[in-house]
Amino acid sequence: MKVCVVGTGYVGLVTGACLAHVGHHVICVDNNEVKVALMQSGRLPIYEPGLLEIVQPAVRAGRLQFTTDLGTAIAQSTIIFIAVGTPALPTGESDTRYVEAVAQGIGAHLTTGYKVIVNKSTVPIGSGNWVQRIIIDAIAARPDLVTANFDVVSNPEFLREGSAIYDTFNPDRIVLGSNSDRAICQMQELYTPIIDRQFAEDASLPPVPIVVTDLSSAEMIKYAANAFLATKISFINEIANICDRVGADVTQVAQGIGLDSRIGSKFLQAGIGWGGSCFPKDVSALIHTAKDYGYEAQLLQAAVKANQRQRLLAVEKLQQVLGILKGKTIGLLGLTFKPDTDDIRDTPALDLMVYLNRLGAKVKAYDPMYVKETHGAQEIPDHVILSATPYQLAEDCDAIVLVTDWRNFRQLNFAMLAERMTTAVMIDGRNCLDPETMAAAGFYCVGIGRPSVGNLLDVTRQSPPAIAQVA
Repeated sequence: MKVCVVGTGYVGLVTGACLAHVGHHVICVDNNEVKVALMQSGRLPIYEPGLLEIVQPAVRAGRLQFTTDLGTAIAQSTIIFIAVGTPALPTGESDTRYVEAVAQGIGAHLTTGYKVIVNKSTVPIGSGNWVQRIIIDAIAARPDLVTANFDVVSNPEFLREGSAIYDTFNPDRIVLGSNSDRAICQMQELYTPIIDRQFAEDASLPPVPIVVTDLSSAEMIKYAANAFLATKISFINEIANICDRVGADVTQVAQGIGLDSRIGSKFLQAGIGWGGSCFPKDVSALIHTAKDYGYEAQLLQAAVKANQRQRLLAVEKLQQVLGILKGKTIGLLGLTFKPDTDDIRDTPALDLMVYLNRLGAKVKAYDPMYVKETHGAQEIPDHVILSATPYQLAEDCDAIVLVTDWRNFRQLNFAMLAERMTTAVMIDGRNCLDPETMAAAGFYCVGIGRPSVGNLLDVTRQSPPAIAQVA
């Protein structure tokens, strides 16, 4: 099938590349000429494991193209994906200007022949009908009086950054929202190789479930899924904070409740909060939508509030161990909001940088994927000293906070890290390190919701100061 994908961010680029990989002819469109030129040269504007390995062969085979020419891409395609960003506004609602602009562009370029317009962007509930109206109005404003035949489908994505290729070929379900049987049939044909698990890790599994709904229900499914997962993380973080006070170990508690089939073990790793491009904006957008319709989503508001508080928990733990942080040097191990991505949008590390600086601490940071010059507006603050290696980060630090649970962090030479530090204190903000191993390497290791391990007197030059509270 011939496909157009408008927008080459995480969702658009992965979607286009994967559809080309399974045999479709895909044209990816973006209005950023520099970005398009980069992709045409065989390079990518984002990091996603495995993505380059499927993009380059598809380009060489002629199944994947990149262009700024929306009109030509639409004319040559049967299915048109809208996959542009919908960032959060200060009010919490989604900024849908880019979706609106693309819908107007589609209406301005639609020709005769049937087209399926697919909302892949995470859009507010009701956006399917809104996009349809924008396209109709754009067609009506054209002097050529074209009669276009199209339907709109909501096809939300459930991709995890760092695992997006795997998730595309091994989905738990595919959601298709539309009132048109013809559009649903075309989408099922498009996804047939994936539905039949032709590219799945385990091809023996039964076909991928297809959930067919109306437009609004499909849009709600996306928001409800992310809101539930975010709330689940906030819940286990609340339990961890109680464990800290009663002497329980949240990792053991999570194991115990995760074996309950009604609960499940995923998203029960306590830490310093969730972030990224999806959870924060999607939960806020759902809260805002509820308010628009006269309902106060108190549980979701509490999940957001709990997450905001959790992000500063590392500062509290630093104060409990080091006392006054003014003049201390704190290293942040990891910057991205999760491993296997270069995305630092709404990462807890940013909040820690700002707050530690406000308290007078010197802040250093290291991340294996972060290159300051590539992030534009998401640039790390100037007061933060970027280190080239974890061992350079450790030099003269009074404590290190593990912010991102990169797998290679677990294989570091922790004894070497400890030797380079002024005070060998590790705040394990993701509970991913083995406390006994850390203690044997010379660290005083402080986790989230589990007992601290090590002897503080052995890793510091003086007795620990009195506990201080976050200002």
